[in-house]
Amino acid sequence: MPKATICLWFDKDAREAAAFYAATFPDSAVGAVHRAPADFPGGKQGDELTVEFTVLGIACIGLNGGPIFPHSEAFYFQVATDTQEETDRYWNAIVGNGGAESACGWCKDKWGLNWQITPRVLTEAMAQGGDVAKRAFEAMMPMTKIDVAAIEAAVKGE
Repeated sequence: MPKATICLWFDKDAREAAAFYAATFPDSAVGAVHRAPADFPGGKQGDELTVEFTVLGIACIGLNGGPIFPHSEAFYFQVATDTQEETDRYWNAIVGNGGAESACGWCKDKWGLNWQITPRVLTEAMAQGGDVAKRAFEAMMPMTKIDVAAIEAAVKGE
């Protein structure tokens, strides 16, 4: 087990979420599933309690703790993409599987976990600062899913 692991609280379907992430993102997999040794506030002895998994190589544990602590926008996975096709693939997988669109490359999966699908052209433009960053930022602000061609045009001042 890695020294640091991200623990994500789910109501009762951590394994379903982990399987979706493993099927959607490279370098992702579902590992061990552990059952509760006794009853607990969110479930009963024998229920699936935790699921070990990775998302894009990041070690995670899904905890089936019940509905008391929902996910919020304060935590999200930011996924860097290289092309519009890759951006579309991840965005469409998340939104098309019961998720919801948000603004500026953000979306939420059906379990309430938030994602920001961010083409590298955008982060690179923002890192340049000055007018390039301003144009890229202004182009991004009205977007839901990021349009790579529109960001590239903004970077060029078109």
